[in-house]
Amino acid sequence: MNKKLQIGIIGFGFMGQTHAETISKLEYAELVAVCDTNENQFEGVPKEIKTFKRAEDLLAESAVNTVIIAVPNQLHLEMVLKAAKAKKDIICEKPLALNTAEVKKMMEVTTAENVRFTVHQQRRWDHDYRVAKTIYDQELLGKPYTVKSALYGFNGNMHDWHVYPEMGGGMLYDWGVHLIDQLLWMIPHKLKTIYADVRNVINDQVDDYFNLQLYFENGVNAQIELGTYFLNSSENWFERHWFIGGNEGSAKIDGFNPQGEITRTSALLSNVPGKITMTHAGPTRSFGPAPEGRILTEALPEVTTNHQMFFDNYHAYTQGKEELIVKPAEILRLMGVVETIRVSAKYHQSMNFE
Repeated sequence: MNKKLQIGIIGFGFMGQTHAETISKLEYAELVAVCDTNENQFEGVPKEIKTFKRAEDLLAESAVNTVIIAVPNQLHLEMVLKAAKAKKDIICEKPLALNTAEVKKMMEVTTAENVRFTVHQQRRWDHDYRVAKTIYDQELLGKPYTVKSALYGFNGNMHDWHVYPEMGGGMLYDWGVHLIDQLLWMIPHKLKTIYADVRNVINDQVDDYFNLQLYFENGVNAQIELGTYFLNSSENWFERHWFIGGNEGSAKIDGFNPQGEITRTSALLSNVPGKITMTHAGPTRSFGPAPEGRILTEALPEVTTNHQMFFDNYHAYTQGKEELIVKPAEILRLMGVVETIRVSAKYHQSMNFE
């Protein structure tokens, strides 16, 4: 039976309205109701969609079988538990929770109430990420040893409730959970150690910079760096940057609409005679130019992806046609990483994880 998703959105701010726009394009879903404490958020909502100020009233709506929770982060636990007890299937915005204890409580209650439960980690479907993951999965660079993921911007200041730590503000909860989740999903091995530098550069209360070192059991050293106050005059400076190194080549990927290339050599450059090359920094042998014709480049792999695929997978999962891609147990592990990052940053120490 191809049952339609009859969706109610709790929290109709920026993300809630973004979800409404996405739902309008899905033939297998219908937006039935929205809820927000601020009635001004209902401006422009079609009259056939019910509006509520109280989450409890939306959850009592029999036409709703699935809720999307898009309230501020500190309210996720409360809303997930209420939705589960109302027997509604749940898609919760990220970060799912503020700590692992909250995630465990959510998993316990959603399991007991026998409702479906997932998290909107839609950046598993980002174009740049899928290119990087394809390179990794298909071993296009041989055996990888390093993966670097970076996101830079120049606005600096947080916005709205994101400036308040008690509301789950800061970049680690905002973009960090996406960037970490991408690497955990890309590298299917135990995460052995974590070292983190987390800073408040121009925001007094919440983090706006972090540099994370994640060392996996398979020998891959992954680095994630995010800075909201990396000033640059270039257009479109708010961009993604990837570098992947393997024993058979390297890949550089720039931009959410990824540009870059794979670089490899026609022969390994081991034990070659050291030719002295003069550079602006002085003479060098190790870092001189490669022999002519030795460096080869090729295009990045082509991938087809978009954020709607998150909902495509969720709907197929509800029909028993696909495995759920974003699993609660994976998000529990993710939040464990976030907790360990905060401890590492506090004591400036590398921490064991798994």
